[in-house]
Amino acid sequence: MIKLIAALALTAASTAFAPTVWAQDNAAPTDAQIAETNLQQRAEDVVAFFKGAAEAEDLFSPAFLASVPPATLATVNAQMTARFGAVVGVDSVEVTGPGSAKLTLQFENALVAGPMRITADTPPLIDGLLLNEVTPLDVDKGSLEEDFKALPGRVGVFFAPLADDATPTFALDAAGQYAIGSAFKLYVLSALAQAVDAGEHSWDEVVALETRSLPSGSLHTWPKGAPVTVHTLATLMISVSDNTATDQLIALLGRDRIEMELRNSGHAMPSRTLPFLTTLELFALKGDPGLRQRYISGDEATRRVILAEMGERFGGDPARITVPTFTTPTAIDTAEWFASGEDLRRLLQRIVDLEDGTARDILAVNPSLSGAAADKWKYIGFKGGSEPGVLNLTWLLQDEAGAWHMAAINWNDPAKPVDARQMEMLANRLLSLPHP
Repeated sequence: MIKLIAALALTAASTAFAPTVWAQDNAAPTDAQIAETNLQQRAEDVVAFFKGAAEAEDLFSPAFLASVPPATLATVNAQMTARFGAVVGVDSVEVTGPGSAKLTLQFENALVAGPMRITADTPPLIDGLLLNEVTPLDVDKGSLEEDFKALPGRVGVFFAPLADDATPTFALDAAGQYAIGSAFKLYVLSALAQAVDAGEHSWDEVVALETRSLPSGSLHTWPKGAPVTVHTLATLMISVSDNTATDQLIALLGRDRIEMELRNSGHAMPSRTLPFLTTLELFALKGDPGLRQRYISGDEATRRVILAEMGERFGGDPARITVPTFTTPTAIDTAEWFASGEDLRRLLQRIVDLEDGTARDILAVNPSLSGAAADKWKYIGFKGGSEPGVLNLTWLLQDEAGAWHMAAINWNDPAKPVDARQMEMLANRLLSLPHP
């Protein structure tokens, strides 16, 4: 669901199907590791097939398709979807022998498992698949809370109507402060929308592209000075988490305007996030341990001085910073943007309260939700964020009666990267809960 791009995954969560890269004889030190890699990839491809993103002829052997033609596979897929809900993803692949494994898939309402066998060809093809073990998923709040609590690190979950006095549908450490990665861009979007509402800027305003950051996104490859509308910048910032678009909007609005939005939204602990960093500043701090230690050791005033020094030293040029490697969690408790689920609810309320719906339209470009969980909602807006040890998934939702809801999931683990796929499955269960 979350893809790591370049140096840091300051990215939106998505369900994109990744290109297949097959393990060759010289791509892994042992045949067993090659087989495990290929089994895992074919398991992901089965999910892609069930989602309509892969063709049967590309996955299954001719012998298998002679016994189970594509039309039959399509019928089985329809039957399983009708019975268990849409497929969510691979739950596990348990290798049982050379080229064979027990495959467990998670559907919205059940785990479905059985043996899978692949050929020794390159690429390998599936020549055996029997999904005949069904374990219904209990979507009651108690079991869901247990599963969230069983995750390593810290987890905060808040699924609730937007109204402050409404009873939450589900809450777990909803007031806890968490690193939220690129979900901080919700504060930039809200600050921009408030500025447009005040007549200070307009969505069709054209600005010259002058900032540069590191991926995710593609605007860092555009020519300096390229004319771009504010609407385009905001859409790229939210839908594909473009870091250059984000920093350009922060430059346009001013850091103080974003910080004012942080306070005006009712953030419970703004001091943890102030000064409000650009993405390039965060990259620079994460990549330079000495600079980072100076920064996190200082008070807010000292940090602002350090950011000014960084501006002079790096000149906004990503090539002049030490690019972080980000293979493990890096200072996620200190050099970050922070918010709680309750903070994010208050922020989303400000976006909903605006008469102009442009910000909500932008949030809906990449809803990152499908299947039965999505069918329950008339409107779905989304922004997430990730880096090693950090995952945030935040949705703005409107039900068929017109009532607004939100869901925010925060997962921080300073010891090791978190499993986005595992959280995606829990998120689908969360959003399938009955809501008021």
